[in-house]
Amino acid sequence: MKRDHQEICGTTGFGSGSGSKADSSSISNANKGKLWEEEQDAGGMDELLAVLGYKVRYSDMADVAQKLEQLEMVMGTAQEDGISHLSCDTVHYNPSDLSGWVQSMLTELNNPATANLDPVLTNSDSNSSILVQINHSDPSKPQHQLQIVGSNQSQVYNDDSEYDLRAIPGVAAYPPPKSESDSESTRKRMKASIDSSGSTGYGSSSSSPQGIGVSGAVTESTRPVVLMDSQETGVRLVHTLMACAEAVQQDNLKLADALVKHIGLLAASQAGAMRKVATYFAEALARRIYRIYPQDSLDPSYTDILQMHFYETCPYLKFAHFTANQAILEAFATANRVHVVDFGLKQGMQWPALIQALALRPGGPPAFRLTGIGPPQPDNTDALQQVGWKLAQLAETIGVEFEFRGFVANTVADLEPEMLEIRPPEVETLAVNSVFELHRLLSRPGAIEKVLSSIKAMNPKILTVVEQEANHNGPIFSDRFTEALHYYSSLFDSLEGSGMAPPTQDLVMSELYLGRQICNVVACEGMDRVERHETLTQWRTRMETASFSPVHLGSNAYKQASMLLALFGGGDGYRVEENNGCLMLGWHTRPLIATSAWQLATLSQNSELIQELS
Repeated sequence: MKRDHQEICGTTGFGSGSGSKADSSSISNANKGKLWEEEQDAGGMDELLAVLGYKVRYSDMADVAQKLEQLEMVMGTAQEDGISHLSCDTVHYNPSDLSGWVQSMLTELNNPATANLDPVLTNSDSNSSILVQINHSDPSKPQHQLQIVGSNQSQVYNDDSEYDLRAIPGVAAYPPPKSESDSESTRKRMKASIDSSGSTGYGSSSSSPQGIGVSGAVTESTRPVVLMDSQETGVRLVHTLMACAEAVQQDNLKLADALVKHIGLLAASQAGAMRKVATYFAEALARRIYRIYPQDSLDPSYTDILQMHFYETCPYLKFAHFTANQAILEAFATANRVHVVDFGLKQGMQWPALIQALALRPGGPPAFRLTGIGPPQPDNTDALQQVGWKLAQLAETIGVEFEFRGFVANTVADLEPEMLEIRPPEVETLAVNSVFELHRLLSRPGAIEKVLSSIKAMNPKILTVVEQEANHNGPIFSDRFTEALHYYSSLFDSLEGSGMAPPTQDLVMSELYLGRQICNVVACEGMDRVERHETLTQWRTRMETASFSPVHLGSNAYKQASMLLALFGGGDGYRVEENNGCLMLGWHTRPLIATSAWQLATLSQNSELIQELS
């Protein structure tokens, strides 16, 4: 039975499942056998799942998908009844046998009074245990080993996945290996736990305060607990996300359906940034698989509010506004009348700082005219005019002559230069500003070319552009998905590193702001997919082809941007980088946004460009 995407992408509890009561003495040594034997005939196995370490035949796919759905329903019901008690016997499962593993969990959750443990383990020794290790011997490709250690036998299974989890930045997707001291302390804790309980189970504890008698023997029957190593699960989570994207790319929706449900279970065992990123990507995949496309009919003011919270949480928008304003100020250095055309006014957060800087200019401030462009409001309110009034009050307070005009348009491509009342350069110096706006034009054929042509007709002294430093506009869905997973993992890691504990409303709303972008990048296509981010290299090629030449952002802007980050909480992880006259802000080694400035190329510059292109 199909459920909607919220249930599919939910955070179903995963690490505290209960099973049947059992006595370890019921497992006899005579019935010992190998755990999870590899099948001799691998024919008919699904290749994508095999990459993840799961052995599922094509003929069993429908059955596995049905079992996963049943498991999610059963675990949801079992949680309401209470299954979070610890038990004395710990049962480990090998998830590579996906069908058998899900069936075992279903059996235990549906039959809590059964005397036996998981059928796979009935022939194993009671002293058997499982160690999960990560092998870093090959730095180019992580190898994940499951070592099953028994009293008389040992088997090692290698997962040589094609995906390198270290490509996902931060510790959320690929935690660092434990040190020897950590491993030693873990063994000591385990030994103390075994000695105190008198049990041969691995990492056991009593299910209640009365569960251990004076002699240390277990006096009450206990239930096994299902444990999944969080690091191994994190590895499988990222692999499963990528495999689901590949299934979508191949239009294998049956496999994608099974994988996206499994993503919800794996994500539930994670914490922090990885869980949040996986949840948003799983929701976006589910929307694409089930064709429940997000409607972009929400009040634009809601998006503006989310962006305001994002502005307060992290330095990305502050950096964008600061670096763009610095370039505009330098262009306005000797002008008596200045005019800024802002392609995305939003709440006008960029302009109070510029007005204050103009007020402090030696020789007095120039007359400042601002033209703000924004989308129509559903309730037909004039939100742009309200922003203009607030800016006018600020300008009047600090003695800056100010004039504002707002233009309502669904996209800047709908505007013509004649509408903006552009005055000659000898009368008024013009700057055009775009922060996270130009990439949205790439969803409409010919729109970006039309806007760049309009900008040339305005003849500005400077054009400032801030865009995300990512390539989310490629033609291949799986490549776009992988790039987005890298990019937003870094963004969410930086939010986690902002030091906000407990999480504030700004942080929660910032995550929602990014989550809406993820949904658009992954779930939408055609003109509905407006988050078509491209890299600085791609924008540089496009701008130079349109007869714009770069304006180098000076060292002063670089130094002041670095000082801005030093004042920001958690600033140690942020990095400012200069790239051929442009400035980039990133998290650790990953650039995330880029500011560039442009002017109309001279005839000689155009000739040089034509020669380079030819």
